Amino acid sequence: MKQVFTGIAELYTPNKRLEQAALAVQGGRFVWVGTESSLPSEYQSWPRTDLGGRGVVPGIVDAHTHLVYGGDRLGEYLQRARGESYEAILAAGGGIYATVRATHAASEDELYERAWARAHIFLIQGVTALEIKSGYGLRPEGELRMLRVIKKLQETLPQRVFPTLLAHVVPQGWAREGYVAMFCQELIPEVARSGLAEAVDVFCDQGAFTLEETRKILEAALSHGLRVKLHAEQIAHTGATKLAAELGALSADHLEQSTLEDWQALAKSGTVGTILPGAAVILRKPFPNARAMWDAGVKVAIATDHNPGSSPLFSPWLGMQLAISLGGLSAEEALIAHTAHTALALGRADLGRIEVGAQADFVVLDSRRALEALYRWGHHPLWRVFIGGVNTPTV
Repeated sequence: MKQVFTGIAELYTPNKRLEQAALAVQGGRFVWVGTESSLPSEYQSWPRTDLGGRGVVPGIVDAHTHLVYGGDRLGEYLQRARGESYEAILAAGGGIYATVRATHAASEDELYERAWARAHIFLIQGVTALEIKSGYGLRPEGELRMLRVIKKLQETLPQRVFPTLLAHVVPQGWAREGYVAMFCQELIPEVARSGLAEAVDVFCDQGAFTLEETRKILEAALSHGLRVKLHAEQIAHTGATKLAAELGALSADHLEQSTLEDWQALAKSGTVGTILPGAAVILRKPFPNARAMWDAGVKVAIATDHNPGSSPLFSPWLGMQLAISLGGLSAEEALIAHTAHTALALGRADLGRIEVGAQADFVVLDSRRALEALYRWGHHPLWRVFIGGVNTPTV
């Protein structure tokens, strides 16, 4: 399919800004990007779509979500609002464990339908690619069950879906050593064999997995050809960020307790540093110093961390706005962080960009100004969402 898009008042690629721009798309990828007045003759006869003088940005990429789960944790949210800590609630058998019980009680069809509805909320806000983690099954069959749901979402959602196996916490009633051995020797090999996940993530933190346990799990993942990433330095400083850099992980995520040495390690390795503004603000943790990370050479990414407990956040735009206001990024940097850099956290340099060779995923604002959605808190004036150059219905 060949198509030329004109009538673009302002375009962010996101690394470059153009006015009065045009795009040429063939086979779902960009084949030309530039000003409309310089459109080459070879594209002049292609079918055209006039975007009506609107602004355009790349499709938003969300590289950290827990979109499949049962129930909710409104009660926990109210507890925390009254001053109880996330750590105390988890230690008392709530938190992640509460969602594990609710997820176990839901059928696969129910988990799929609810996750599909959540993904649609992301779609109407311009999210064209997203990672979805397991992690609320804990036991082997529970994790495989979640990954089967994610596989169905990957096959049916309009967005590009990236499945990740997550070692979240040790199930109640399991010995730690036995659980880590099972994860490494049984679950990871089965997931790799069946193709149910592309990456393995570990929650390395207080109340979850130790640094030594995390290394074992990630090295097992790498030995089976899976990519790796980490929940790092959220509640306590564990050294997980340096481990991520050492192992060449796609990303180290959270980073509330990270240090300059951690950032230097990420910058040297090329591992993406993903901040999760929703979790930091909702749990009242120190907001990651995105400005200092960026200046240290880290490829800073932003993601929603959508989950029912610590970040029931649906808006990537709010995440970017918080990174601007509390993390010190510019608006242009925040856009890069939730598009091109977040795509790198999925191992996909062809997403989150409007450039020749990239997948033709882009968002059209209902405004001449491409960054207006970052200015209007609580209202994101989007007009159309295109995935692979195709207008994706959002209603």
